[in-house]
Amino acid sequence: MELIKNTSIDFIGKRKISFAISALIAIIGLIGSLQIARNKANMGIDFSGGTSVQVSFARPVPLERVQQILSEKLDKEVHLQEITGANQLMIKVGRSATASLNVADTVTERLQQEFPDNALTVESSNEVGPSIGDKLKKDTLKAVALSMVGIVLYIAWRFDFNFGIGAIAATLHDVLFMIALFYLLGKEINLLFVTAVLTIAGYSLTDTVVIFDRIRESLGKFGPEEKDVLFNRSINEVLPRTVITSLTTFLAAVSLYIFGGAAINDFALALVSGVVVATYSSIFIASPIVLELEKRQDARRTKRDVAVPGYEP
Repeated sequence: MELIKNTSIDFIGKRKISFAISALIAIIGLIGSLQIARNKANMGIDFSGGTSVQVSFARPVPLERVQQILSEKLDKEVHLQEITGANQLMIKVGRSATASLNVADTVTERLQQEFPDNALTVESSNEVGPSIGDKLKKDTLKAVALSMVGIVLYIAWRFDFNFGIGAIAATLHDVLFMIALFYLLGKEINLLFVTAVLTIAGYSLTDTVVIFDRIRESLGKFGPEEKDVLFNRSINEVLPRTVITSLTTFLAAVSLYIFGGAAINDFALALVSGVVVATYSSIFIASPIVLELEKRQDARRTKRDVAVPGYEP
């Protein structure tokens, strides 16, 4: 099945525009990363430490009122997440507000006082200490760094080092995009977000490898041809497959976002945006970077050959 066929789009010719757009994304992503490292972003209790309490009511309650009364009692560092259709709330309180309070008991008592005629049940209560949160953050950074190194080594072994650089640049671009998006939207940075980032990194790599395979075949068959033409032809040849794969994955992620409920809403958002940017980066970032590196390598090789005594062009 092919939605499009026989395309001849000049992807490589638009690389200056795509590089400019991606540079802006990378800058915002780096700013977001710095804020995450400083705990200035919307950090989940997985990383910052704190308490998570899930409660259920017999009847719906106004979220604005719950937010107001708990913020007054718990030093204004309270995040609410409604679980649709179940009259349940996930209440998250950061560690700076928990210094001298038993959060679970305080939340329960305050809500019972405010809604005495609405039966309340504590479904679960979890606490994460600040040292555990810091350790999780360090372990997460190590996992991401090791995965990036693994990508370079794998691509360099399967293709060559230039392709490895292109793949790692595209993957880093995707990671920075997702960080930038969540930072700008004020979304919570938690373990589900990290899971989504690593998932999209793997998806992006798979998409990139498919294009790289076709580029390598073209380079082997049409060595003397202009490389700009070769890269464009290769991308256009695999474009139908890329569109079908990305579209089906995108629709699955959108279904999670729409029907998955509040508990995985941010995770699904990360997947939806990640599929789009991974498809973009494999075409407009990874391949053009490899082309630029190949051209520079060819230029150095030609210059070296010319410098050899007795060389005749």
